Amino acid sequence: MCWNIGCGAGRLVEALTRQGHSVLGIDVCSSAVSATVSRGGAALRRSVFDPLPDEGGWGTVLLIDGNFGIGGDPRRLLLRIRDLVHGQGLLLVETAPGDVDERRRVRIHAGHRPVGAAFPWATVGTAALDRHARASGWTATECWASALGRHFVALRARA
Repeated sequence: MCWNIGCGAGRLVEALTRQGHSVLGIDVCSSAVSATVSRGGAALRRSVFDPLPDEGGWGTVLLIDGNFGIGGDPRRLLLRIRDLVHGQGLLLVETAPGDVDERRRVRIHAGHRPVGAAFPWATVGTAALDRHARASGWTATECWASALGRHFVALRARA
């Protein structure tokens, strides 16, 4: 089973489902969950920090499109995902370009109008991710960049 945390409109859930993978998206936004389901994917409206199905048995987790920032505390997020995956679980993370390790509060806007309250967010580059991962029960197994300049890291849970 593959879990897409912060699945948004569900494009990754849809693509992986069409390829025959078992995928479940998670997002706190009800419209994101609805969009994922309308694309033929499966999704739950939950926070990754809420109780979730099959905790400790997840195989692969995706944190793509900047979603490593969820919660504003990289180590807390990595520890939580470590609790969700099985002993050799895989976490695929998209990182920020460059050597960055920032915390801030952000707010979503519709045009110039804020929508909702500010919330904590983190931005982490590959080097910082590696530091946080080692301290949180993960080992980086691969790093790569796409032709479009997006950066990714594969992390494997340590037993």
